[in-house]
Amino acid sequence: MKTLLNFAAIAFFTSVAVSFAAGEKDAIMDKEKAVWQAVQDKKFDAFRKYCANDYRSVYVEGIYSINQEMDAVRKTDLKSFSISDTTVVFPDKETALLTYKVAAQGNQEGKDMSGTYNFASVWHKSGAEWQAVFHTEVKPRP
Repeated sequence: MKTLLNFAAIAFFTSVAVSFAAGEKDAIMDKEKAVWQAVQDKKFDAFRKYCANDYRSVYVEGIYSINQEMDAVRKTDLKSFSISDTTVVFPDKETALLTYKVAAQGNQEGKDMSGTYNFASVWHKSGAEWQAVFHTEVKPRP
């Protein structure tokens, strides 16, 4: 009987954890999509609120601070984007790692940046708030 109760308790807590993780995964992906939408809508203040003060990004052009990222975002004209192949994992309860693909149309500083890219973002939860702390992208070779 004790084994059956232990099994039932494990099954219950596992289902609660899976349900929590699924909800957290959706919430994190919603935030990532909102960042993209803020760029498309040119809502730079909204974009900034999603990023931690010590945010960093890595691109072929270099390693960016939040100020450099904001400068780049202001020079971006994102016409459309479509996110696919999303994965969210939680290395711990305050950290989320996202990987996904984006098909985008637009330009940055007049240069066409349209194409499909692979992305990774790291979000950190401080208190009740999730903020982006890291982001990178790579355009696959043709």
